[in-house]
Amino acid sequence: MLGAWLVLLGGLALGCLGETAFLTRADDSTGRCTYSFTVASPVEAACPDAGGGLELRAELASLASRLSRLESRDRGSGGSGPRGVEAGGARDPQQAAPAGGLEDAYGELLRAKSRLEEETGRLERENAELRRRLESSAQEIARLRDSRCPPGGEGTDRGALRASGKGKAPRWNPQPLTYQELQSERTEVPASRMLGETALSRPAMEDSAGCGELVWVGEPVVFGRADSIAGKYGVWMKDPEPVPPFTRETTWRVDTVGTEVRQLFQYEAAEQLAQGYPAKVHILPRPLESNGAVIYRGGLFFQPRRSHTVARYDLRTEAITAEKEIPGAGYHGQYPYAWGGYTDIDLAVDETGLWVIYSTEKARGAIILSKLDPETLEIRQTWETNIRKRGVANSFIICGTLYTISSYSAPNATINFAYNTTTGTSRALSIPFENRFRYLSMVDYNPTERQLFAWDSFNMVTYPIRLSQV
Repeated sequence: MLGAWLVLLGGLALGCLGETAFLTRADDSTGRCTYSFTVASPVEAACPDAGGGLELRAELASLASRLSRLESRDRGSGGSGPRGVEAGGARDPQQAAPAGGLEDAYGELLRAKSRLEEETGRLERENAELRRRLESSAQEIARLRDSRCPPGGEGTDRGALRASGKGKAPRWNPQPLTYQELQSERTEVPASRMLGETALSRPAMEDSAGCGELVWVGEPVVFGRADSIAGKYGVWMKDPEPVPPFTRETTWRVDTVGTEVRQLFQYEAAEQLAQGYPAKVHILPRPLESNGAVIYRGGLFFQPRRSHTVARYDLRTEAITAEKEIPGAGYHGQYPYAWGGYTDIDLAVDETGLWVIYSTEKARGAIILSKLDPETLEIRQTWETNIRKRGVANSFIICGTLYTISSYSAPNATINFAYNTTTGTSRALSIPFENRFRYLSMVDYNPTERQLFAWDSFNMVTYPIRLSQV
């Protein structure tokens, strides 16, 4: 405000010398210093003499100097002390105007500056937090990409699948899911006192042409991993005797966590299974129970949910073509394997055909084997063993001999029993068997591949084996 007054005064005093202006200074009734200007009428063209102009300029310069000192003193002292008092203590009537307005404006500026600094600090903190979250998200995306996409799969394999018309189906992730309850028991199985003890099996020369006794199981080889909770337990397989249009490379998979398990995933090869993109998804007419299903001669053989029957689903016509009751067979948690999972009825395939593994109340939980006709599902022959089904983790059949696994969770388990259907005798074994991922829920033998297919806590694996010479 003082600067504006000075500009106005200077303009009037230092204007064209052709105009006459008179400055009058006096105190008003409130004690404020006022300035009055008198300008000659338009008819008077003469300016005051040079001496009068110089006096006016000197007066204005003196006024500007005093006002500047007043402003400087007010800023330097923060407005403390009486208004208009000079350094010597004398009050100058020309500086008596209160500076309260300047003080208030200056205080408001300081408060605004403080608020701006606080807001700037808050924005900087938010920016740092957003940057940290962005970096964390980028690392998580990179980790998921590395874990879900195999090396080279993004640019080559998937591109080839698209070009060939395969792999168009999106990654399968069935939702929503409800979970079937699982019964789990962990049992340490010693060598049975009911069976005659024999010497431990020793590796012998492999018989690649015909049948023999199992003498060695190698380390597991991972082919794929389930990417949702529905795949913690499941079954995967190949048809040892496929029918067109399917081949020995066609791979099948069922994720078995859930109360309505109906999806059967079809892959053209195991490599496509590893990438997680099925060529086709079959929807079964009836939900299956647990993971005891097998693929054999163009059909899916499975136990329908909450029943003691076995059904055949034709993979070409996509319809159930046969269904048969297994007399007295326990189901839905009556006689499962040690890990639970409603594994009461387990189907198997070997060099001799199709089998069903189960137990009955009459057998008091001992494993029963029945040979089935693959077309009609009629029972051809039955064997009752003295191996308690709940006491073993899982089982499979090779060349007409049933083999059992001691534990589903111990990392160093064993193949602990064998039952030979030709001789009707059992014997104890101790063949090392590795549970790499510590939750083995499915084991099946493929006579064409001469390997064990297994499901171990989300992981689909195979085990190489060796058979002795007959």
